[in-house]
Amino acid sequence: MKLISASASPFVRKVRVLLHETNQIDDVELLDVKTSPLATSDEVKAANPVGKIPALIRADAPALYDSRVICRYLDARAEGAMYPESMLWDVLTIEATADGIMDAAVLVTYEGRLRAQEMQDEAWREAQWDKVARSVAALNTRWMSHLAGPLNIGQIAVGCALAYLDFRHDARKWRRGNEALADWYDTFSQRDSMIATAPHD
Repeated sequence: MKLISASASPFVRKVRVLLHETNQIDDVELLDVKTSPLATSDEVKAANPVGKIPALIRADAPALYDSRVICRYLDARAEGAMYPESMLWDVLTIEATADGIMDAAVLVTYEGRLRAQEMQDEAWREAQWDKVARSVAALNTRWMSHLAGPLNIGQIAVGCALAYLDFRHDARKWRRGNEALADWYDTFSQRDSMIATAPHD
């Protein structure tokens, strides 16, 4: 299998962390591409009509895309335990919250990097950041007990989302007022899978 990826993408990182944690990293070749909403690479368009990464190319079946679909597939392939039935809906909600943080934070990044200075909309950018701030606060106040215990996809998604905030938006200081979540992340970020997948430009 081949994973179309970019090292800075938090969505790609989520898949890569799961590959490490389920001992499948050697089963998937990483295909790093240069792609953006304004210049989507041919490899991405061929694998995913939406034009987003990650996409997982399989030898005998259509490509899979969207990190949630890919992670669910890879966990099933490994007969893993990242989607525990006893708390499935909570875990999926945590994953969706983390993916929402990634979505909004990436849009803030794009606004600053891809849009001409005179066209940038500060109110729109702050509205996206408000989504990040609300979601981080919700994790800190509502979901900390669910972030403890055996590893699951919710924890992986949250770890990758918070890492992206540090990577691209450190000046926003997401830890302020979210000390429980910050303490959890400081420990989670030391997992071998997180260290091995650290983002870079």
